[in-house]
Amino acid sequence: MTFKPAKWPRELRSQEWYGGNSRDNIYHRGWLKNQGHPHDLFDGRPVIGILNTWSDLTPCNGHLRELAEKVKAGVWEAGGFPLEVPVFSASENTFRPTAMMYRNLAAMAVEEVMRAQPIDGAVLLVGCDKTTPSLMMGAASTDIPSIVVTGGPMLNGWFRGERVGSGTALWQMSEDIKAGKMTQEDFLDAEQAMSRSSGTCNTMGTASTMASMAEALGMALSGNAAIPGVDSRRRVMAQLTGRRIVQMVKDDLKPSDIMTKQAFENAIRVNGAIGGSTNAVIHMLALAGRVEVDLTLDDWDRCGRDVPTIVNLMPSGKYLMEEFFYAGGLPVVLRRLGEAGVLHRDALTVSGTTIWDEVKEARNWNEDVILPVDKALAASGGIAVLRGNLAPNGAVLKPSAASPHLMQHRGRAVVFEDIDDYKARINDDALDIDETCVMVLKNCGPKGYPGMSEVGNMGLPPKVLKKGITDMVRISDARMSGTAYGTVVLHTAPEAAAGGPLAVVRTGDMIELDVEARRIHLDITDEELAARLAAWKPPAPMFKSGFSKMFVDNVEGADTGADFAVLKGQRGNEVPRDSH
Repeated sequence: MTFKPAKWPRELRSQEWYGGNSRDNIYHRGWLKNQGHPHDLFDGRPVIGILNTWSDLTPCNGHLRELAEKVKAGVWEAGGFPLEVPVFSASENTFRPTAMMYRNLAAMAVEEVMRAQPIDGAVLLVGCDKTTPSLMMGAASTDIPSIVVTGGPMLNGWFRGERVGSGTALWQMSEDIKAGKMTQEDFLDAEQAMSRSSGTCNTMGTASTMASMAEALGMALSGNAAIPGVDSRRRVMAQLTGRRIVQMVKDDLKPSDIMTKQAFENAIRVNGAIGGSTNAVIHMLALAGRVEVDLTLDDWDRCGRDVPTIVNLMPSGKYLMEEFFYAGGLPVVLRRLGEAGVLHRDALTVSGTTIWDEVKEARNWNEDVILPVDKALAASGGIAVLRGNLAPNGAVLKPSAASPHLMQHRGRAVVFEDIDDYKARINDDALDIDETCVMVLKNCGPKGYPGMSEVGNMGLPPKVLKKGITDMVRISDARMSGTAYGTVVLHTAPEAAAGGPLAVVRTGDMIELDVEARRIHLDITDEELAARLAAWKPPAPMFKSGFSKMFVDNVEGADTGADFAVLKGQRGNEVPRDSH
């Protein structure tokens, strides 16, 4: 892609606040000078907002204050004026009912911070699962020059001589407790090993996936995704990012120049190659809507279907992000895709050059971590998009994390009406269920939970686990953590709370799953399905006020990104009128 930089020097938007000698200019400039800023900093140089999602209650981002200082150093070096701005931090670890409910709120807040304040360019300082997509969504809506720098993953976890993957080990060990394979005391001993340094999940969970998506889209400097959070090279990356955003402002290189349809197709293929999280589907669909790119579930299936999973990381494989970095990180994967002819090589990046120019010399230093294609974890690693009378608008499954013997399965449905019903019954040995059944969970989608929590990877009943069975087919309108695994059908749309067919599945119904055929089918007649849907009644409203009501009233389905329709296609960086 050919990009023509804007002429420099020119007047930037921040000069609407700080340029000139009017009463209003002096008002804005004078107040900021109480921080000790010299007058010549307001001379028209780029004002860079460092949008920081640091919070004590967002452990994944707990080290971002230090990185912000390195970003500032880079901005100063390049002749910019850095100003750190705290923004909404939706913590995956602490927010209830789920951080996903607040992704759109965070994106709205970031959009207004960027639009309403004197920012010429932004460094998006992110880490935890929802912080990366929410800040990118806000930046896409304003279309002000922006660049991502992530906090990086934690160091490897180790417990009794074995790697412990954050999240992945949690799901595995909790199942081992129910199966009688592990004691509660051992589980507690393993707790500290799961998260032993600053950073995001060390598996290819959602945080690492979204860091990879940012790099694959061209919105982060090459190599950003995999550097561990405590590695000195993470701080170097932050400083280089600070330098780069100043030139981006001078060139007027915007998110809409970078996040094109080709860039999204590159990211989808990368997601397949790395065994990325199913959550990337929702976030990328929402992000595409903000930047006015026509991206659908069909694009996910078309672009990702034949991409092998070559990154041998948990939950699909055996290694962790630390080893991925040492092996060469995402540039190696991008080079592999380019050599295979499935990468849009001329896609533009924040560096001002093409993605191929960034990765064509990348080297793989460990072929057990980044595998040859003939040793891929899954020949078809992209997200599988399933359709049928149970999911007319689509559902998704992650083949690299699923059990091959269950990819084609027919079984009796065991239905849980909501997550509370599931929790009340799953451990009861009287529950009529065995490993051939299909577990169905309703009312956990965007409207139903609300927010669409990561409960789709329902734990198996103890009586099945005690047989040595570790996987069953599970279907829901929920999400699952990128650190999770199993033959799990997710994001079923329309969701149950919106009157989708999932709402009327009954225990005893037979359900067919055929991943190769991309089919999910409820074995009842069309007439029976229509009759059940006609008799269905929507749930009573959960909320009467606040953002919760706004969310439930306005959120769209998972198949289009679970964003608010009113926020799509509204790009623009208009400067609000001054009221003084």
